[in-house]
Amino acid sequence: MTDLNDAFALRSPEDCLRLYRDWSRDYDAGFAAGMDYRLPAHVAAAFMAAGGVGPVLDVGAGTGLLAEALRGMGFPGEIDGIDLTPEMLARAGEKGVYRALVEADVTRALPLEGGYRGVVSSGTFTHGHVGPEAFGPMLAVAAPGALFALSINAGVYAARGFDVALAGMEGITGLQLIEVEVYGPAAAARDAAHAADRALIALFRKV
Repeated sequence: MTDLNDAFALRSPEDCLRLYRDWSRDYDAGFAAGMDYRLPAHVAAAFMAAGGVGPVLDVGAGTGLLAEALRGMGFPGEIDGIDLTPEMLARAGEKGVYRALVEADVTRALPLEGGYRGVVSSGTFTHGHVGPEAFGPMLAVAAPGALFALSINAGVYAARGFDVALAGMEGITGLQLIEVEVYGPAAAARDAAHAADRALIALFRKV
């Protein structure tokens, strides 16, 4: 059974594709439900509270948990999703919450028309996953004034240079960091080593 130790040990895009291809089958019912995975809802709530509007790009959309959370909070705008793994996108597509889903590597120029007024992400910026090199491609497809709400695992925030990248990034304004719990109380029984993980939600706007 796939677990967080497997996910956090990823070293390449090929590793990521293999792991999430297999994990896609029981990601929602197994991992998300079993760990009381609250991060997508935290990101959605922060985006909504800051006045986020669409169209929105969901980066690292996975099985669509963040978009589901936005819809559950009454978000009416259009949402597109990108992810590296086609099997995860297939699960997301079954939920009927996206306008479009695109297979893409967020560390490279994105095959999108752009003009997004919101960019959100949950769980993508974490151990073994994507670093701050993704900020450029995300900013490139965002409209002026676009609101970003990106979760960054607290354990990699300084270690992977997110702190330096955000502090020195040109073209953004109003940076706020909101610390949240990644999992709820049920996680302790399933994975005590990660149950207390925290994340920072980086909220900012493109100039």
